[in-house]
Amino acid sequence: MPNVKTVSQDSEQSWLKKLGPGLITGAADDDPSGIATYSQAGAQFGFNMLWTVLFTYPLMVGIQVVSARIGRVSGHGLATNIRNHYPAWLLYCVVGLLLIANTINIAADVSAMGEALKLIMGGPAQLYAVAFGVISLLLQMFIPYRRYVRLLKWLTLSLLVYVATVFVVDIAWSRVLGSIVRPDLSWKQEYITTVVAVFGTTISPYLFFWQASQEVEDQLMDTRARPLIRAPSQAKVNLKRIKIDTYIGMGFSNLVAFFIILTTAVTLNQHGITDIQTSAQAATALRPIAGDFAFMLFSAGIIGTGMLAIPVLAGSSAYAMAGAFRWKASLERKPMRAKQFYGIIAVSTLIGIALGFTTLDPIKALYWSAVINGVISVPIMVVMMLMATRSEIMGQFVISARLKLLGWLATLMMALAVGAMLFTF
Repeated sequence: MPNVKTVSQDSEQSWLKKLGPGLITGAADDDPSGIATYSQAGAQFGFNMLWTVLFTYPLMVGIQVVSARIGRVSGHGLATNIRNHYPAWLLYCVVGLLLIANTINIAADVSAMGEALKLIMGGPAQLYAVAFGVISLLLQMFIPYRRYVRLLKWLTLSLLVYVATVFVVDIAWSRVLGSIVRPDLSWKQEYITTVVAVFGTTISPYLFFWQASQEVEDQLMDTRARPLIRAPSQAKVNLKRIKIDTYIGMGFSNLVAFFIILTTAVTLNQHGITDIQTSAQAATALRPIAGDFAFMLFSAGIIGTGMLAIPVLAGSSAYAMAGAFRWKASLERKPMRAKQFYGIIAVSTLIGIALGFTTLDPIKALYWSAVINGVISVPIMVVMMLMATRSEIMGQFVISARLKLLGWLATLMMALAVGAMLFTF
């Protein structure tokens, strides 16, 4: 009798190879705009911001697991599910705000990458920014998803440079631990706004849309796989994979964010440098304090994380628009077979590049896009939690009481942070 493997058995044996949506989503969270936000948090408030990334880790895991499960169980991304089950005005508001925030993020990211390369080797930063944006766009359009996702996985290793920088600076670990356990909290407007910016950078809407859509992509690539609502026998191994993938991806993301805040706190803040507006500025400020090696690591990391983040930002916008307007959407399709989908990727990326040549200050826009992300995350998270408990969407795989508690807690914390920020204004 031939040895025939089932989908479940084969997946059980190879789940390590299938780590991807959660890992890439988590790594993309530490993009150059995120690096700038974390650097500003560390420079301005020192160790008193370290608690934020530890606090957000379980909340981030919870809400990203919810988004991934919605995609894998229903076989549709978030925008398609919102379109099918909620009012059209809600869908268009969410997708419109997401598109704006993502495009601003792309602009800030390509500008930061250009500045980082200029720091390393000199030359025109704007030309480098154009090159990075165009290269990223071409990779998304002409490399099939199966190969491209492997490239993105390797790019996640670029984040390790921010862990490495800690080993070239002196750190009083007892003070670090004390500040984590008993941070010096403040109700000042600047502190609250920075907390919301960190939350908005860490728990960001584009991550929800991307991870849910990537679960759908992975399911479509496997000819034996089906949405779990139609193939319950495939649930055990896939839900386990989602959980492990997301725990690892979000853990990686928050670990890197922790070390960026720690590095800038122990160097910049303690030397009186408290105003950092860009990731490149953070790298420059590190040089006389932490040395050339830390400077080079920090600068190189900006480029690597940008190449990882731009396709996630542009891709999440395209998936959202495609879901809203019933377009064909897949990075596995050739551009001519999904024209509108790739059109959004191209337009978002090219507008992002073009913004670098205008009078718009992409850095100020970047900081406030993080705040906007925090604000719009709240209604999106509410809708996601409602979807995850609806049997017509999730079938027998409505989320457990534990995951429901974690997801609603994340939503509540985001709402409280945004409310506190608005109150201080």
